[in-house]
Amino acid sequence: MKPARCLILACGNTLRGDDGIGPFLAEWAEERFASQPEVQVICRQQWSPELAEDIARAQFVLFIDCSIDTAPGSVALTPVIAAASAAGLATHHLGAAELIALSRDLYHCWPPESLLLTVGAGAIELGEFFSDAVRGALPQARRLIEESVLDYLSSYMNPPR
Repeated sequence: MKPARCLILACGNTLRGDDGIGPFLAEWAEERFASQPEVQVICRQQWSPELAEDIARAQFVLFIDCSIDTAPGSVALTPVIAAASAAGLATHHLGAAELIALSRDLYHCWPPESLLLTVGAGAIELGEFFSDAVRGALPQARRLIEESVLDYLSSYMNPPR
């Protein structure tokens, strides 16, 4: 597979209510950017170390996940800074900052720009449904994904002189 300049990396469990927001938005992004060969979308139930190579090859990464630490339906877009290397490496689930650090440590390369989009979860019980709060946040989340990717693509296609 050809490396993507713009990588959208989502995670979540579609069987746990609002935790399925990552896969839902990844599917939307895949359709929205289908005509953009520079954009690649990867969705996993959880982020794991093997994603570090894809991240190392990208120029821009947009991580998408739900958050249980913020108000239900709140949408946040924050820069991702590589986390300090920990003594032990988790082999199952890593956060965005740990994945950036792993790309740096293993491949000596990481994207110049990385953002994390989170949507606050209201319900993560078993079931394939979104809470009212998360359903209400979908338009804002989609808009932020679209704006972030289009801003990157615009700067990539028209670099400053």
